[in-house]
Amino acid sequence: MALLNPYNYRKPKKVVNVEEPKKAKLHEVKNEPKTKKNIYLEQKILAARPEQLTLMLYDGLVRFLKQGKLFLNANDYEKTNNSLQRAQAIINELRATLDMDIVISQSLELLYEYMTRRTMEANIEKNEETLEEVIGLSIELRDTWKEAMESL
Repeated sequence: MALLNPYNYRKPKKVVNVEEPKKAKLHEVKNEPKTKKNIYLEQKILAARPEQLTLMLYDGLVRFLKQGKLFLNANDYEKTNNSLQRAQAIINELRATLDMDIVISQSLELLYEYMTRRTMEANIEKNEETLEEVIGLSIELRDTWKEAMESL
């Protein structure tokens, strides 16, 4: 059975009369020098299939949520905030790429909205239990996606 991909990786149509932002490369976005690691990561992303990109997003989401939990336990609220904001950015990217013509996308949209709200609540209230809930959902989504990719 073929994987019905709910994500839309096509480039959006150009909008007239709107300035396009300057394209930044991966190493420039992070304001990091161009290192071998950054070049490798950039090439890995550019060469990845769309399904692999989604898996990379899920991996990053789990990683940043877990980092946020570690920083929360260490009472380092600035780093907690940074990690959880990065996790929210990944959730927003997953939401933005959904192909709403596919039925499951509507359910994923609602789930991502819920995860965003719970991540913000965990960040504001410094609540580890709320963060654990989002981590669990993220791991489940990642593992399900990985299993679906392997069945292709």
